[in-house]
Amino acid sequence: MKFGIDRLLSEPELRKPLEGKRIALVAHPASVTADLTHSLDALIAVGVNVTAAFGPQHGLKGDKQDNMVETADEIDPHYGIPIFSLYGEVRRPTGQMMSSADVFLFDLQDLGCRIYTFVTTLLYLLEEAAKARKTVWVLDRPNPAGRPVEGTLLIPGHESFVGAAPMPMRHGLTMGEMGHWFIEHFDLDVDYRVIDMHHWLPEAGPGYGWPTDRIWINPSPNAANLNMARTYAGTVMLEGATLSEGRGTTRPLEVLFGAPDVDAKAVLATMHKLEPEWMTGCAIRDCWFEPTFHKHVGQLCNALMIHAEGPHYTHDLFRPWRLQALAFKAIRVLYPNYELWRGKDFKYEYTNDVLAIDVINGGPALREWVDDPAALPGDLDALASNDEASWIATVRDHLLY
Repeated sequence: MKFGIDRLLSEPELRKPLEGKRIALVAHPASVTADLTHSLDALIAVGVNVTAAFGPQHGLKGDKQDNMVETADEIDPHYGIPIFSLYGEVRRPTGQMMSSADVFLFDLQDLGCRIYTFVTTLLYLLEEAAKARKTVWVLDRPNPAGRPVEGTLLIPGHESFVGAAPMPMRHGLTMGEMGHWFIEHFDLDVDYRVIDMHHWLPEAGPGYGWPTDRIWINPSPNAANLNMARTYAGTVMLEGATLSEGRGTTRPLEVLFGAPDVDAKAVLATMHKLEPEWMTGCAIRDCWFEPTFHKHVGQLCNALMIHAEGPHYTHDLFRPWRLQALAFKAIRVLYPNYELWRGKDFKYEYTNDVLAIDVINGGPALREWVDDPAALPGDLDALASNDEASWIATVRDHLLY
Protein backbone atom coordinates (compact mmCIF):
# COMPACT_ATOMS: atom_id res chain seq x y z
CA MET A 1 0.00 0.00 0.00
CA LYS A 2 1.01 3.65 -0.29
CA PHE A 3 0.50 6.52 2.14
CA GLY A 4 -0.41 9.95 0.78
CA ILE A 5 3.16 11.27 0.99
CA ASP A 6 4.48 8.28 -0.97
CA ARG A 7 1.92 8.80 -3.73
CA LEU A 8 2.73 12.51 -3.94
CA LEU A 9 6.42 11.72 -4.32
CA SER A 10 6.07 8.85 -6.79
CA GLU A 11 3.31 10.28 -9.02
CA PRO A 12 4.53 13.50 -10.72
CA GLU A 13 1.06 14.36 -12.00
CA LEU A 14 -0.13 14.77 -8.40
CA ARG A 15 2.54 17.42 -7.85
CA LYS A 16 1.73 19.49 -10.94
CA PRO A 17 -0.73 21.80 -9.12
CA LEU A 18 2.12 22.67 -6.70
CA GLU A 19 4.38 24.03 -9.43
CA GLY A 20 5.07 27.73 -9.02
CA LYS A 21 3.47 27.72 -5.55
CA ARG A 22 4.96 28.28 -2.10
CA ILE A 23 4.43 25.19 -0.02
CA ALA A 24 4.24 24.75 3.76
CA LEU A 25 4.46 21.37 5.48
CA VAL A 26 2.74 20.48 8.77
CA ALA A 27 4.76 17.59 10.14
CA HIS A 28 6.25 15.75 13.11
CA PRO A 29 8.73 12.84 13.58
CA ALA A 30 6.34 10.23 12.15
CA SER A 31 5.97 12.25 8.93
CA VAL A 32 8.18 9.89 6.97
CA THR A 33 8.10 8.06 3.66
CA ALA A 34 8.12 4.30 3.17
CA ASP A 35 11.94 4.37 3.22
CA LEU A 36 11.91 6.46 6.44
CA THR A 37 12.97 9.73 4.82
CA HIS A 38 11.34 12.66 6.58
CA SER A 39 8.65 14.28 4.43
CA LEU A 40 10.39 17.67 4.59
CA ASP A 41 13.59 16.26 3.14
CA ALA A 42 11.76 14.14 0.57
CA LEU A 43 9.60 16.98 -0.75
CA ILE A 44 12.54 19.35 -1.13
CA ALA A 45 14.55 16.60 -2.81
CA VAL A 46 11.96 16.25 -5.61
CA GLY A 47 11.87 20.00 -6.17
CA VAL A 48 8.82 21.09 -4.16
CA ASN A 49 9.25 24.74 -3.16
CA VAL A 50 8.88 24.36 0.62
CA THR A 51 8.98 27.83 2.16
CA ALA A 52 7.88 27.01 5.72
CA ALA A 53 7.20 24.14 8.09
CA PHE A 54 4.81 23.84 11.02
CA GLY A 55 5.12 21.67 14.11
CA PRO A 56 2.10 20.59 16.22
CA GLN A 57 2.08 19.68 19.92
CA HIS A 58 5.40 18.13 20.98
CA GLY A 59 7.14 19.98 18.14
CA LEU A 60 8.32 19.19 14.64
CA LYS A 61 11.13 17.16 16.22
CA GLY A 62 8.86 15.50 18.78
CA ASP A 63 11.23 16.49 21.55
CA LYS A 64 8.73 17.83 24.10
CA GLN A 65 8.02 14.92 26.41
CA ASP A 66 5.05 15.94 28.53
CA ASN A 67 1.69 17.52 27.81
CA MET A 68 1.37 21.31 27.85
CA VAL A 69 5.06 21.87 27.12
CA GLU A 70 5.31 24.58 24.49
CA THR A 71 7.64 24.76 21.50
CA ALA A 72 9.18 27.97 20.19
CA ASP A 73 9.40 29.09 16.56
CA GLU A 74 12.81 28.61 14.94
CA ILE A 75 14.71 28.65 11.69
CA ASP A 76 15.60 25.30 10.19
CA PRO A 77 19.42 25.14 10.33
CA HIS A 78 19.70 23.12 7.12
CA TYR A 79 17.15 24.73 4.81
CA GLY A 80 16.91 28.19 6.36
CA ILE A 81 13.11 28.18 6.33
CA PRO A 82 10.93 29.21 9.29
CA ILE A 83 9.50 26.47 11.47
CA PHE A 84 6.35 27.77 13.12
CA SER A 85 5.03 26.25 16.32
CA LEU A 86 1.32 25.48 16.59
CA TYR A 87 1.80 24.64 20.26
CA GLY A 88 3.66 27.66 21.57
CA GLU A 89 2.52 31.25 21.74
CA VAL A 90 -0.44 30.23 19.57
CA ARG A 91 -2.46 27.10 18.78
CA ARG A 92 -4.09 28.61 15.73
CA PRO A 93 -1.98 29.77 12.75
CA THR A 94 -1.64 33.54 12.66
CA GLY A 95 -2.07 35.69 9.58
CA GLN A 96 1.70 36.05 9.36
CA MET A 97 2.12 32.29 9.44
CA MET A 98 -0.53 31.81 6.77
CA SER A 99 1.23 34.35 4.54
CA SER A 100 4.31 32.10 4.37
CA ALA A 101 2.81 29.77 1.76
CA ASP A 102 0.08 29.24 -0.82
CA VAL A 103 -0.54 25.53 -0.23
CA PHE A 104 -0.37 23.78 3.15
CA LEU A 105 0.44 20.07 3.15
CA PHE A 106 -0.83 18.37 6.32
CA ASP A 107 1.13 15.17 6.94
CA LEU A 108 0.52 14.21 10.57
CA GLN A 109 0.15 10.62 11.75
CA ASP A 110 -2.93 10.51 13.97
CA LEU A 111 -4.09 7.92 16.55
CA GLY A 112 -7.80 8.00 15.74
CA CYS A 113 -8.74 9.67 19.02
CA ARG A 114 -10.55 13.01 19.46
CA ILE A 115 -8.28 14.15 22.27
CA TYR A 116 -5.08 13.68 20.26
CA THR A 117 -4.52 17.33 19.42
CA PHE A 118 -3.49 16.89 15.80
CA VAL A 119 -7.21 16.64 14.99
CA THR A 120 -7.82 20.12 16.38
CA THR A 121 -4.72 21.44 14.62
CA LEU A 122 -6.26 20.31 11.32
CA LEU A 123 -9.50 22.15 12.08
CA TYR A 124 -7.69 25.35 13.01
CA LEU A 125 -5.61 25.16 9.83
CA LEU A 126 -8.73 24.69 7.70
CA GLU A 127 -10.48 27.60 9.37
CA GLU A 128 -7.53 29.95 8.90
CA ALA A 129 -7.00 28.77 5.32
CA ALA A 130 -10.63 29.62 4.58
CA LYS A 131 -10.11 33.14 5.92
CA ALA A 132 -6.82 33.66 4.05
CA ARG A 133 -7.99 31.95 0.83
CA LYS A 134 -5.24 29.33 1.04
CA THR A 135 -5.21 25.71 -0.07
CA VAL A 136 -4.93 22.70 2.25
CA TRP A 137 -3.96 19.20 1.18
CA VAL A 138 -4.02 16.28 3.60
CA LEU A 139 -1.46 13.63 2.73
CA ASP A 140 -3.50 10.82 4.21
CA ARG A 141 -2.18 8.24 6.65
CA PRO A 142 -3.80 5.25 8.35
CA ASN A 143 -5.92 5.42 11.45
CA PRO A 144 -4.04 2.79 13.48
CA ALA A 145 -7.09 2.16 15.66
CA GLY A 146 -9.11 1.27 12.56
CA ARG A 147 -12.80 1.91 11.94
CA PRO A 148 -14.44 1.13 15.33
CA VAL A 149 -16.21 4.08 16.95
CA GLU A 150 -16.57 4.48 20.70
CA GLY A 151 -17.52 7.04 23.32
CA THR A 152 -20.03 9.78 23.97
CA LEU A 153 -20.19 12.81 21.71
CA LEU A 154 -18.63 16.04 22.94
CA ILE A 155 -21.37 18.31 24.23
CA PRO A 156 -21.53 21.74 22.50
CA GLY A 157 -20.02 24.31 24.84
CA HIS A 158 -17.31 21.90 26.01
CA GLU A 159 -14.98 22.52 23.08
CA SER A 160 -11.25 22.77 23.82
CA PHE A 161 -7.93 22.03 22.18
CA VAL A 162 -8.61 18.36 22.97
CA GLY A 163 -12.22 18.60 21.82
CA ALA A 164 -12.59 20.27 18.45
CA ALA A 165 -16.20 19.36 17.73
CA PRO A 166 -19.06 16.98 18.65
CA MET A 167 -17.29 13.73 17.86
CA PRO A 168 -16.77 10.62 20.00
CA MET A 169 -13.48 9.74 21.67
CA ARG A 170 -12.62 7.04 19.11
CA HIS A 171 -13.74 8.54 15.81
CA GLY A 172 -12.80 5.88 13.24
CA LEU A 173 -11.66 8.33 10.51
CA THR A 174 -8.42 9.20 8.78
CA MET A 175 -7.30 12.82 8.85
CA GLY A 176 -8.30 13.20 5.20
CA GLU A 177 -11.81 12.03 6.00
CA MET A 178 -11.94 14.19 9.11
CA GLY A 179 -11.12 17.24 7.01
CA HIS A 180 -14.13 16.58 4.80
CA TRP A 181 -16.38 16.32 7.87
CA PHE A 182 -14.97 19.52 9.38
CA ILE A 183 -15.67 21.40 6.16
CA GLU A 184 -19.27 20.18 6.11
CA HIS A 185 -19.91 20.59 9.83
CA PHE A 186 -18.47 24.10 10.10
CA ASP A 187 -19.56 25.15 6.59
CA LEU A 188 -16.04 26.13 5.57
CA ASP A 189 -15.32 27.59 2.15
CA VAL A 190 -11.79 26.30 1.66
CA ASP A 191 -9.83 24.79 -1.20
CA TYR A 192 -9.27 21.28 0.14
CA ARG A 193 -7.85 18.09 -1.30
CA VAL A 194 -6.91 14.68 0.05
CA ILE A 195 -4.05 12.69 -1.44
CA ASP A 196 -5.60 9.40 -0.48
CA MET A 197 -3.82 6.17 0.31
CA HIS A 198 -3.74 3.27 -2.09
CA HIS A 199 -4.96 -0.06 -0.76
CA TRP A 200 -5.50 0.84 2.89
CA LEU A 201 -7.68 -1.90 4.37
CA PRO A 202 -8.81 -0.71 7.81
CA GLU A 203 -10.67 -3.90 8.68
CA ALA A 204 -8.04 -6.38 7.51
CA GLY A 205 -5.87 -8.35 9.91
CA PRO A 206 -3.37 -8.57 11.37
CA GLY A 207 -2.94 -4.76 11.49
CA TYR A 208 -6.63 -3.71 11.51
CA GLY A 209 -5.76 -0.18 10.49
CA TRP A 210 -1.99 -0.23 10.72
CA PRO A 211 -0.16 -1.96 7.81
CA THR A 212 2.26 -4.47 9.30
CA ASP A 213 4.84 -3.79 6.59
CA ARG A 214 5.32 -0.22 7.85
CA ILE A 215 7.59 0.66 10.76
CA TRP A 216 5.94 2.42 13.69
CA ILE A 217 7.51 5.78 14.55
CA ASN A 218 6.29 7.75 17.56
CA PRO A 219 4.06 10.62 16.38
CA SER A 220 4.48 11.98 19.92
CA PRO A 221 6.97 10.91 22.61
CA ASN A 222 4.57 8.68 24.54
CA ALA A 223 2.96 7.03 21.49
CA ALA A 224 5.52 4.25 21.47
CA ASN A 225 3.79 1.43 19.61
CA LEU A 226 0.60 0.07 18.06
CA ASN A 227 -0.65 -1.26 21.39
CA MET A 228 -0.62 2.28 22.77
CA ALA A 229 -2.48 3.57 19.70
CA ARG A 230 -5.22 0.98 20.23
CA THR A 231 -5.59 1.55 23.98
CA TYR A 232 -5.24 5.35 23.92
CA ALA A 233 -8.93 6.17 23.48
CA GLY A 234 -9.39 4.75 26.98
CA THR A 235 -6.11 5.27 28.80
CA VAL A 236 -5.91 8.96 27.88
CA MET A 237 -8.66 9.53 30.43
CA LEU A 238 -6.07 8.87 33.14
CA GLU A 239 -4.70 12.33 32.37
CA GLY A 240 -7.77 13.61 34.20
CA ALA A 241 -7.23 11.29 37.17
CA THR A 242 -4.79 11.15 40.06
CA LEU A 243 -3.82 7.66 38.91
CA SER A 244 -0.68 7.22 36.82
CA GLU A 245 -1.00 6.57 33.09
CA GLY A 246 2.52 5.16 33.08
CA ARG A 247 4.38 8.34 32.16
CA GLY A 248 7.91 8.05 33.43
CA THR A 249 8.02 4.38 32.34
CA THR A 250 8.81 2.70 29.03
CA ARG A 251 5.14 1.80 28.37
CA PRO A 252 3.06 4.94 28.96
CA LEU A 253 -0.66 4.98 28.22
CA GLU A 254 -0.87 1.20 28.00
CA VAL A 255 -2.16 0.70 31.54
CA LEU A 256 -5.62 1.08 33.05
CA PHE A 257 -3.99 2.74 36.05
CA GLY A 258 -0.97 2.69 38.32
CA ALA A 259 -0.98 3.75 41.96
CA PRO A 260 0.88 2.96 45.18
CA ASP A 261 -2.36 2.65 47.17
CA VAL A 262 -4.61 0.60 44.87
CA ASP A 263 -4.73 -3.22 44.75
CA ALA A 264 -4.66 -4.08 41.06
CA LYS A 265 -5.80 -7.70 41.48
CA ALA A 266 -8.78 -6.56 43.54
CA VAL A 267 -9.69 -3.98 40.89
CA LEU A 268 -9.46 -6.60 38.15
CA ALA A 269 -11.73 -8.99 40.07
CA THR A 270 -14.27 -6.21 40.65
CA MET A 271 -14.25 -5.29 36.95
CA HIS A 272 -15.10 -8.91 36.13
CA LYS A 273 -18.04 -8.79 38.54
CA LEU A 274 -19.35 -5.48 37.21
CA GLU A 275 -19.24 -6.05 33.43
CA PRO A 276 -16.99 -8.81 32.01
CA GLU A 277 -18.18 -8.11 28.44
CA TRP A 278 -16.35 -4.78 28.43
CA MET A 279 -13.08 -6.62 29.12
CA THR A 280 -13.08 -8.75 25.97
CA GLY A 281 -10.81 -8.37 22.97
CA CYS A 282 -7.57 -8.00 24.93
CA ALA A 283 -5.53 -9.47 27.77
CA ILE A 284 -5.14 -7.66 31.09
CA ARG A 285 -2.48 -8.49 33.68
CA ASP A 286 -1.40 -6.92 36.94
CA CYS A 287 2.12 -5.50 37.06
CA TRP A 288 4.33 -3.03 38.92
CA PHE A 289 6.29 0.07 37.94
CA GLU A 290 8.12 2.99 39.51
CA PRO A 291 7.76 6.22 37.50
CA THR A 292 10.97 8.17 36.97
CA PHE A 293 8.94 11.37 36.54
CA HIS A 294 5.32 12.59 36.57
CA LYS A 295 2.62 11.21 38.91
CA HIS A 296 3.81 9.06 41.83
CA VAL A 297 7.43 9.61 40.84
CA GLY A 298 9.77 7.28 42.69
CA GLN A 299 6.93 5.26 44.23
CA LEU A 300 6.21 1.61 43.54
CA CYS A 301 2.85 1.45 41.77
CA ASN A 302 0.56 -1.53 41.29
CA ALA A 303 -1.02 -1.45 37.83
CA LEU A 304 -3.11 -3.22 35.21
CA MET A 305 -1.45 -3.55 31.81
CA ILE A 306 -3.54 -3.87 28.62
CA HIS A 307 -2.38 -6.12 25.76
CA ALA A 308 -4.37 -5.33 22.62
CA GLU A 309 -1.99 -7.19 20.36
CA GLY A 310 -1.00 -10.62 19.08
CA PRO A 311 -3.21 -13.61 19.91
CA HIS A 312 -4.92 -11.65 22.70
CA TYR A 313 -6.44 -9.03 20.39
CA THR A 314 -9.90 -9.24 18.84
CA HIS A 315 -10.43 -6.08 16.84
CA ASP A 316 -14.21 -5.92 16.77
CA LEU A 317 -14.58 -6.75 20.49
CA PHE A 318 -11.97 -4.44 22.02
CA ARG A 319 -13.54 -1.32 23.52
CA PRO A 320 -10.88 0.76 25.30
CA TRP A 321 -13.16 3.63 26.35
CA ARG A 322 -15.57 1.31 28.14
CA LEU A 323 -12.67 -0.70 29.57
CA GLN A 324 -11.12 2.40 31.14
CA ALA A 325 -14.50 3.56 32.43
CA LEU A 326 -14.96 0.15 34.04
CA ALA A 327 -11.59 0.39 35.78
CA PHE A 328 -12.58 3.77 37.22
CA LYS A 329 -15.91 2.33 38.37
CA ALA A 330 -14.22 -0.64 40.04
CA ILE A 331 -11.84 1.64 41.93
CA ARG A 332 -14.77 3.78 43.06
CA VAL A 333 -16.60 0.63 44.29
CA LEU A 334 -13.55 -0.64 46.19
CA TYR A 335 -12.41 2.75 47.49
CA PRO A 336 -15.52 4.99 47.73
CA ASN A 337 -13.61 7.96 49.14
CA TYR A 338 -10.58 7.71 46.85
CA GLU A 339 -9.51 11.07 45.42
CA LEU A 340 -9.87 9.85 41.87
CA TRP A 341 -10.15 13.03 39.81
CA ARG A 342 -7.67 15.86 39.40
CA GLY A 343 -9.14 19.10 40.76
CA LYS A 344 -10.15 22.29 39.00
CA ASP A 345 -6.82 23.86 40.00
CA PHE A 346 -5.20 21.61 37.36
CA LYS A 347 -5.68 23.64 34.17
CA TYR A 348 -5.85 20.88 31.61
CA GLU A 349 -4.99 22.17 28.12
CA TYR A 350 -5.42 25.76 29.34
CA THR A 351 -9.03 25.41 30.47
CA ASN A 352 -10.33 27.16 33.59
CA ASP A 353 -12.74 26.07 36.33
CA VAL A 354 -13.50 22.67 34.85
CA LEU A 355 -12.33 19.20 35.84
CA ALA A 356 -9.77 17.68 33.49
CA ILE A 357 -11.77 14.46 33.21
CA ASP A 358 -14.74 16.47 31.90
CA VAL A 359 -12.53 18.32 29.40
CA ILE A 360 -11.20 15.00 28.16
CA ASN A 361 -14.66 13.46 27.73
CA GLY A 362 -16.27 16.59 26.37
CA GLY A 363 -18.76 16.72 29.23
CA PRO A 364 -19.44 15.32 32.72
CA ALA A 365 -21.37 12.17 31.83
CA LEU A 366 -18.61 9.62 32.34
CA ARG A 367 -17.43 11.11 35.65
CA GLU A 368 -20.97 11.30 36.94
CA TRP A 369 -21.55 7.66 36.00
CA VAL A 370 -18.39 6.58 37.83
CA ASP A 371 -19.27 8.55 40.95
CA ASP A 372 -22.94 7.52 41.13
CA PRO A 373 -23.24 4.35 43.29
CA ALA A 374 -26.56 3.49 41.65
CA ALA A 375 -25.34 3.81 38.05
CA LEU A 376 -24.94 0.52 36.20
CA PRO A 377 -22.79 -0.38 33.17
CA GLY A 378 -25.94 -0.53 31.08
CA ASP A 379 -26.63 3.13 31.78
CA LEU A 380 -23.32 4.28 30.31
CA ASP A 381 -23.59 1.77 27.48
CA ALA A 382 -26.99 3.11 26.42
CA LEU A 383 -25.75 6.69 26.42
CA ALA A 384 -22.63 5.87 24.42
CA SER A 385 -24.35 3.49 21.99
CA ASN A 386 -26.81 6.18 20.89
CA ASP A 387 -23.99 8.67 20.30
CA GLU A 388 -21.88 6.11 18.45
CA ALA A 389 -24.72 5.23 16.09
CA SER A 390 -25.37 8.92 15.45
CA TRP A 391 -21.71 9.57 14.61
CA ILE A 392 -21.45 6.57 12.27
CA ALA A 393 -24.49 7.79 10.34
CA THR A 394 -23.15 11.36 10.23
CA VAL A 395 -19.74 10.55 8.75
CA ARG A 396 -20.70 7.64 6.51
CA ASP A 397 -20.62 9.72 3.33
CA HIS A 398 -17.12 11.03 4.09
CA LEU A 399 -15.39 7.63 4.17
CA LEU A 400 -12.73 7.32 1.47
CA TYR A 401 -11.78 3.69 2.06
